[in-house]
Amino acid sequence: MTVDLWIASGNRKKRLELERLLGGLGYRIRTLDDAPPGLAFVEDRPDFAGNAEIKATGLARVVHAWALGDDSGLCVDALDGEPGVRSARWAGEHATDADRIGKLLDAMRGRSDRRARFVCSICLAAPDGSVAARFEDVCEGVILEQPRGTSGFGYDPAFAPLDPAGRALPSSFAELDAEAKDRISHRGRALRRLSSHLARHPLAPTP
Repeated sequence: MTVDLWIASGNRKKRLELERLLGGLGYRIRTLDDAPPGLAFVEDRPDFAGNAEIKATGLARVVHAWALGDDSGLCVDALDGEPGVRSARWAGEHATDADRIGKLLDAMRGRSDRRARFVCSICLAAPDGSVAARFEDVCEGVILEQPRGTSGFGYDPAFAPLDPAGRALPSSFAELDAEAKDRISHRGRALRRLSSHLARHPLAPTP
């Protein structure tokens, strides 16, 4: 029996990413597009883990199935960790990715410390809405002077990840193909931890 695994997002790129990384485990990925209309979550926790839990447990209780919630964002040292958990809303509720990147680069203008990291927290909730597992990982990098690349989403064009020696890679996140990004990104790392967990502890079918 195919087990549904819901994700508390309607983002097509996130769905494709999850299917790439969990495809071999046999789960059918379902998103908010398949959920009752109007479903929304108030992300009011002060950390990524808390917001991921709100989404995962809230969705699980509605669909009565296994559900994933994730929260991720960019934390910049010179900006005291901003935009952080407000990454999607930092430039305004209706801001575009270009608006967010523009505000970030304006705030970083003239700053020598360009260290930053992407953080991703994932929560797996059981069909009864309880927390079954949590996973969190990071990708260290630097903020570029100018955006580069057209792939990815969010702040990807303004972020260059570090190599194992701590040097910035020549490519921004938005210049990497999906496979290369999956290997090093915060989401890729957190999702691989999730994948390893699910391989060891398969999800039981729901009634």
